[in-house]
Amino acid sequence: MQKISLQGYTAFHGQQRIASGELANVAQSAKEVIDRVEHASILIFDNATSRQVEIDFRGTADEVLQRLPPLLTEPVAQSTEVEEPRVGRPKLGVIAREVTLLPRHWEWLATQPASASVTLRKLVEDARRNSVAHDRERLAQEATNRFMMIMAGNFPGFEEASRALYRKDKAKFEQSIADWPVDIRDHVNQLAADAGWEA
Repeated sequence: MQKISLQGYTAFHGQQRIASGELANVAQSAKEVIDRVEHASILIFDNATSRQVEIDFRGTADEVLQRLPPLLTEPVAQSTEVEEPRVGRPKLGVIAREVTLLPRHWEWLATQPASASVTLRKLVEDARRNSVAHDRERLAQEATNRFMMIMAGNFPGFEEASRALYRKDKAKFEQSIADWPVDIRDHVNQLAADAGWEA
């Protein structure tokens, strides 16, 4: 079983996994299948989220690679509002954005020895440290379920597998997907590895 990298991508042709790794390599393998197989059905997934990656496969392999979407390292803001310039300390990586709190929150912040910004940053860092494992489990569950819905939503056992995933019942989960096509089953198992299964 080829182990996937969660920082990489995976391409499927129907129920067969054809490539996993960096996007350029995966796109090249997918292009080879498209050029060889009439009416090829290719889906490419971001392994970290199981979101589909849309690639324009027209033209030569080089043309396909030149059109690959840029790899985003920052989440794209979903706001249509025009943002005014913000005050901050950009050289230190500090970005000023609006924070809205209830009066009691502002009152509590005013009693803290550090400024409101410093106190809020400390609270966020503490929350991040305390939620790392939980966040990893939640993201693994979401990625696994998203992939299953796309690739296995009509398979027998899908509903049971989805429920077992969120109940963290590994035995039931594995039983529910046991008869699925091997490449899909293996990919699902790898995505679900960090899903926080109960001991």
